[in-house]
Amino acid sequence: MQQRALGTSGLQVSALGLGCMGMSFGYGPVADQQEMVHLIRAAVEQGVTFFDTAEVYGPWTNEELVGEALQPVRDQVVIATKFGFDIDQQTGQNRGLNSRPAHIRQVVENSLRRLRTDCIDLLYQHRVDPAVPMEEVAGAVKDLIAEGKVKHFGLSEAGVEAIRRAHAVQPVAALQSEYSLWWREPEQEIIPTLEELGIGFVPFSPLGKGFLTGKIDENTQFDKSDFRNSVPRFSPEARKANQALVDLLGRLAQDKQATPAQIALAWLLAQKPWIAPIPGTTKRHRLEENLGAAALHLSADDLREIEQAAARIHVQGARYSEAQQKMINR
Repeated sequence: MQQRALGTSGLQVSALGLGCMGMSFGYGPVADQQEMVHLIRAAVEQGVTFFDTAEVYGPWTNEELVGEALQPVRDQVVIATKFGFDIDQQTGQNRGLNSRPAHIRQVVENSLRRLRTDCIDLLYQHRVDPAVPMEEVAGAVKDLIAEGKVKHFGLSEAGVEAIRRAHAVQPVAALQSEYSLWWREPEQEIIPTLEELGIGFVPFSPLGKGFLTGKIDENTQFDKSDFRNSVPRFSPEARKANQALVDLLGRLAQDKQATPAQIALAWLLAQKPWIAPIPGTTKRHRLEENLGAAALHLSADDLREIEQAAARIHVQGARYSEAQQKMINR
């Protein structure tokens, strides 16, 4: 697996990482923990060195899973986790945003224990907290880096102003936000800013929360605990309208003897050399399919063809519900 540098931070990761959230949170019933341990270790065997989790996934159970799975190979991998929510320690209820410095420190201590490590490679603020100045957040992480408990600082779903303010206090190694062929907003302001500042980009949901795989259509029924039930872009009407994008990927995949998912991931990898997507899965064959995208070359003509065809497709439906959108303070 090719390695990529996340900006100018010195942080090297595999071109494709593994997003671990869906193994224990968000996409329906929780997967069997030991099966997921084996899946994560299979990813390591195939060259993946970059694993993404967060305290809020579960909450806590995803960090515990990642910690167990990666403990035997801890020195070979990069573990990213996140702070930023106020989670009731008894009930697990998410009470909203909290990036106060004292809380960040407490979260990091707990994450270190669950991850079975003495240092977090990449620590993201999960969501910008409008109640806490970004300078204080970055300063708190800077202190943790000085103490050796964290190596690199990251932001998730932050806007340009927040990125600049944080970066001025403690260099930001990576921004994590949604980016894919069906969510291209970062191209407007975010990507140029990251390029200017030397910050890497880690797209989550690079397969459009599964839609770009071609395995979901207007008739697909999600489990009642699957958060996509609340996402406007996943209404049956929107899925029907957005099928045109999947059809485009399917046509290209046929020409390349690949799959729609591989085309979608290869397109992302071709955008910038400092982009490292983190597709998630709970299935071994999907893991192998996704990782195959790293070896798929899209020529300039291929990319031009995708661009021209995609420009004619208007993706329908908001990417988050109103309540979910309120958590994104750009």
